[in-house]
Amino acid sequence: MRRISIEKIKKRIGQRVKIAGFVRIIRNQGSIKFLVIRDISGAIQAVVTKARTEAATVVESLSLESVIEVTGSVQEEKQAPGGIEIAVEKILVLSRASAELPIPVVEKGDEKTSLQKRLDWRWLDLRKSEKTLIFKVWTLMEQAFREYWTRDKYIEIHSPKLMSTPSESGAELFEVKYFNRKAYLAQSPQFYKQMAMAAGFERVFEIGPVFRANPSFTSQHDTEFTGYDAERSFISSHQDVIRGEERIIRYVLGRIKKKLGEEILALYDRNLSVPSVPFPQVTMRQAKEILAKLRVPSEKDGDLSPQEERALSAYIKEKKNHEFVFVTEYPVKVRPFYHMRLESDQKLTKSFDLLWNGLEITTGAQREHRYDILVAQAKEKGLKLKPIQFYLNFFRYGCPPHGGFGLGPSRMLMKVFNVDNVREVTYLYRGVKRLEP
Repeated sequence: MRRISIEKIKKRIGQRVKIAGFVRIIRNQGSIKFLVIRDISGAIQAVVTKARTEAATVVESLSLESVIEVTGSVQEEKQAPGGIEIAVEKILVLSRASAELPIPVVEKGDEKTSLQKRLDWRWLDLRKSEKTLIFKVWTLMEQAFREYWTRDKYIEIHSPKLMSTPSESGAELFEVKYFNRKAYLAQSPQFYKQMAMAAGFERVFEIGPVFRANPSFTSQHDTEFTGYDAERSFISSHQDVIRGEERIIRYVLGRIKKKLGEEILALYDRNLSVPSVPFPQVTMRQAKEILAKLRVPSEKDGDLSPQEERALSAYIKEKKNHEFVFVTEYPVKVRPFYHMRLESDQKLTKSFDLLWNGLEITTGAQREHRYDILVAQAKEKGLKLKPIQFYLNFFRYGCPPHGGFGLGPSRMLMKVFNVDNVREVTYLYRGVKRLEP
C-alpha cells in the first residue's frame, strides 16, 4: 500500500490507508490511546484500541516528534478534530525522537520560547504549522513574481556574487580573499542589471542572494538575504517604474490571498488585502511637512527614520485608506551617484522608496544612462573612477533610458503575516552574531 497525504483522507472514509508523519500529540487513556499525526498537508487523529496489542505496545514507548508510519481504516468520529480519524492496525517507527525536546513544537497556553532559542533549534521551530505556512507563501509569492515578469517579457539573469568593486556604498562590504587579490560579496546586482540594459535585453529580473556587512541588530536587518530585482529600458521617468511595481505587487498579493488567504487569517489573524492602484505618492519634501505637522521628530534631512516611516504610513492609511505609499524625489546627498536627477531641481533624484504599513520594502529609481553626466556625478560624490570604470564603460556605446527597483521579499513577508521581526520569515537567519545552524 502506498502512503497518501493527510489532506486526502477525507475522501477515503471506510477505506484502509497508509500515512506517515510526525507525532504531534500522545494521549494514553488506558485501554485506548490517541495520537495526532501531522505531515506537510495537515494533521489527523489516530486511535489505538487494546485489541491492537502490537500497535499499543509501540505507543507505550513512543516519544513526541518521532516519525511514524500508520496503517488503518478511516472512520467518521464527531469528537475527533475534523470529524474523522484513523482506526490503527499497524504502527511502524521510522525515526524515534529523543524523549526531551530542546524546544516545544506544540506550545501550550502562554508558554513561549525565546526567539534566540528557537533560532538555535530552527528545524524544530519550522515544524509548527504557522512556520511552515510562511514558506508555502514564499513559494507562491516567488512563483507569482516570476509568472508576472516572464509574461511581461522580462529575461531572467544571474549576476555574479563575487565582485572586484562595491556595487553600492562601500561601508557595508564583506571582503573575501580571491586568489592573490581582494574581492567583495555583492551587495546588489545593480551594476549588472544595467549592463543588461546596455546589452539590449530591455527588461530583466533577478532573484538571488544579497550580502550586506551591516552591524545593525534591529528586527529589520540581516547580513544575507534574498533580493528581487527588476530593470527595464525605454522609460520616460521613474513613474514608469512605479506603475510597473504597483501592478506586480497587486498581482502577487492577489495570488497569495486567493490560494492561502484563509490559512493566513486562521493562523495569523491577518486579513490580507489586495491593494488598489495607483498607490498614493508623496515627495520627500511633502513627507517631511506631513511629519512636522504630526510632531514626529526628523532624525535626518532628506531621509526617513523607522519612526517616520511608521507615522507616515499611518497617516496615509487614515487619509487614503491604503496600506502602501511611495515616497519620491529623494535628495542627491542620500542617493547613489547613478540615480538620475530631476530636470526641474538638480538637488533631487528621480527615485523612490515603497512603504508598506510602515516598513520600507523597495528602493528604485530612473538611472542616469548618459556617460558624461554619470562620470560627472561620480566625481561629485568623490568616487575614484578607476575601480568603477568597467561599470562606466557600459554607457559609452549607447544605452537606453532605464530604471528599476530592488525589493526585499523577507520584508514583504513580514507585512503579509503582520510579524515584527525578519528572523521569523527567514529560513535560516544570518546576522552579526549568527552563523549557525
